[in-house]
Amino acid sequence: MIRDLPDAVQPLFAFLRRPRWMQPAGLAAPGSWRLWRAATLAYLVGLVVIAGLLHLWQHAMGLPAPEAFGKVPPALLFPLVGLVAPIAEEIVFRGWLTGRPRALALLGGFVVAAAALWAVRDGAVHPLALAALLAGVFGGAAGWMILRRRSTPAWFMRAFPVLFWVSALVFALFHLGNYPRITPALVPMVLPQLWAGMVFGYLRMRIGVPAAILAHALGNTAALALAFAMG
Repeated sequence: MIRDLPDAVQPLFAFLRRPRWMQPAGLAAPGSWRLWRAATLAYLVGLVVIAGLLHLWQHAMGLPAPEAFGKVPPALLFPLVGLVAPIAEEIVFRGWLTGRPRALALLGGFVVAAAALWAVRDGAVHPLALAALLAGVFGGAAGWMILRRRSTPAWFMRAFPVLFWVSALVFALFHLGNYPRITPALVPMVLPQLWAGMVFGYLRMRIGVPAAILAHALGNTAALALAFAMG
């Protein structure tokens, strides 16, 4: 795996310099597993370097530790962090990156449903929020079925570089919610997630969603295991 690292770094950074739309090859394609191993190693090495620098930043600025899973029983941490979160986050943040209309419809439905749930987070269910929730769920499912044979539109391919970076940035900023309070000094603390979003996006476009999920699961499990070992 170490020998594959130089072979992965060059195409990875070439893609990041100029992200371009492509049809994922799939894990069964020749060379896909070698590419996955090398890109995942590059991700883990980068993660260690960034985490070391951010450890110094966190202590220098007196920043709080993340508490996203503070209320989760320890027995559920590994299943949630190592399996559930990678699957859910890859589907939401990168499942639509090929631009298939059915995936975009499903993403739109998810956004509407999530906004409706956010609106009723205080427990008071408003009829409009309930209607939006149902519209998001059923509208996304209907779009997935109706548009399943449609191919990626030309406008999405042209806009792909911007959409790729939007996906990575939103994924990173989403993890600011792991902290008890959000301040400008906390923004650098999501650089690991930004790096992850970049590599996972590359794997998603070169190989497919399963490859991104596997790399995500491995990274999350390794980070959680290290946190337990150090704690």
